[in-house]
Amino acid sequence: YISKGYPLSEVMNKLRQEQSQASNIKSKTTRKNVTDALTKIIQYLKIFKKTPDNGIAVFCGNVAQQPGKQDIKLFSIVPPLPIDVQLYRCDSTFFLEPLERMVSAKDVYGVLVMDGREATLAYVKGTHIQILKKIHSLAHSKIRAGGQSARRFERLIDQSIEEYYKRVGEAVDQYFIEGVKGVIVGGPGPAKEDFLKLKPFNYQVKILGVVNTGYTDEYGVREVLAKAEELLKEQELVKEKKLVDRFIKEVVTGGLATYGEKEVRESIVNHQAETVLLSEGLRLKRVKLVCDVCGREEYITVRENEGPVSKKCSCGGTLRETERTDLIDDLVDLATLNNIDVEIISTETPEGMQFLRSFYGIGAFLRYR
Repeated sequence: YISKGYPLSEVMNKLRQEQSQASNIKSKTTRKNVTDALTKIIQYLKIFKKTPDNGIAVFCGNVAQQPGKQDIKLFSIVPPLPIDVQLYRCDSTFFLEPLERMVSAKDVYGVLVMDGREATLAYVKGTHIQILKKIHSLAHSKIRAGGQSARRFERLIDQSIEEYYKRVGEAVDQYFIEGVKGVIVGGPGPAKEDFLKLKPFNYQVKILGVVNTGYTDEYGVREVLAKAEELLKEQELVKEKKLVDRFIKEVVTGGLATYGEKEVRESIVNHQAETVLLSEGLRLKRVKLVCDVCGREEYITVRENEGPVSKKCSCGGTLRETERTDLIDDLVDLATLNNIDVEIISTETPEGMQFLRSFYGIGAFLRYR
């Protein structure tokens, strides 16, 4: 994983060092796989003049399914969000967690951290933080200048604080009315509660909750994320519950919904589907079979742990497995190709488990019957 702005020359130097260290691997087969993969990555990175704007993730290794054979493949992706890690890993499987976090986090949340002196507004999507604005209070110091009465001085302080809250409220309206699922407010001391009581922002802004933090800058935003994890999770689970409840109601009443792989696939291809629902608990593979005589292609779905598949073709030849992909990935790609929204349903709620067990984990809302 290469983060935005990181020098590619340094990455290639590190990979060459890894290549020399790989010569110490005892297994001859593993040593050859690792060194060949590293060589391929280094050659690939040479085509770039600089690191892409969002960074880049490169995966390379022996993907041959049969032991003793070598099939070195390279895959790369420039993600839609900036890569926030910088790492190299040599393992028996590709490390996809940073990319999976980006895919799973579709919703954007607003974060406001503030105290009586400064405020920071940010967008948060998954683990990615985008600082939007910083506001500083112009409130008078508590040390009174000579010649001012105590009452007048207190009035000036109150006016300054009110003006500060008003400026923060205007920024909240500017950034958080549209495009965010909700706003989490954090910060040290009582200023955040005072701000929310005053409500100097539009009624359409949805405040999800308040948490205490020690900072009001980017560290404060990260504190909010750490402490608001359960809050955000609860929001997602409530949304998921409503979605599945609505789906079940449509199916039971014969409304605009369908389920099952064949039915949902057809609704996607025919542009009949409005939104596709897929369970993250799906453990199925879509297998491509090709006849070794007539070349006929056929697709079947098998369980995740099922071995290589083959069967007789009508021409007398044998349909043999040539390709295997996760069924959930195949359906997501098909829906994306047809500009149809996809919702991934977790298995952490009773509704999510019911969707997986009763509807095979595959469903769709329809535009029409």
